[in-house]
Formats: sequence, structure tokens, C-alpha cells
Amino acid sequence: MTEEEAREALLKRQDELAEEDRISAEGREPVTLQQDSVGRLSRMDAMQQQAMAQAQERRRASERARIVSALQRLDEGEWGYCATCGEEIAEARLRHDPSVPTCVKCASGSEC
Repeated sequence: MTEEEAREALLKRQDELAEEDRISAEGREPVTLQQDSVGRLSRMDAMQQQAMAQAQERRRASERARIVSALQRLDEGEWGYCATCGEEIAEARLRHDPSVPTCVKCASGSEC
């Protein structure tokens, strides 16, 4: 994977995350129970759905931070090298997720 391909993939994923945020915004809003509506979800179900939407938002924020960091590494010429040990990150790992900051050994806690 070239640096340009990585940059394109990262920017595309960043846009996808922004769209997912926009789509799920309603699910993260405070839960209100409408007593007069028949067939509405119970408050407990609505709160559970809200909690799941908020957890997804946190995961997207974490992924967004990894993407920003990877774009910065690209700008600095450090992309593709492990942030922990400095060794090259495997091509297959970068193709799977160009935002990964570490090699497999460092990510798994093994010695490099």
C-alpha cells in the first residue's frame, strides 16, 4: 500500500465516520417516555438503545483519533513504521487498517 493509497483510505473512512455520526445522532439524544403512546418501547429498552448508540459514538471517536494520528505520521514520513519499536508494519496489516500504529508483535505485547 502506497502512502497516497493510505491517505485516500484514511480520508474516506474519516468521511464515513462523520456520516455515521450524523445518522446516529437521534439515537444518542435523551430518552423520554411518552405515556400516552401505545406500542412505544419501554423506557428500559430506549435507554439500552441510547447506551449502545453512545458506545458506538465513543468507538467512532477512538477510530477518528487513530486516523488523525495516522495522517500526521504520513505527513511526517513515519507512517508504516511501528510507533513502539520502529520496525516496519506488515503490508497486510496496513492494508487491513492503515491507521494502525504498531506492528503485530508490539500490539500483542510480545517482544520485538
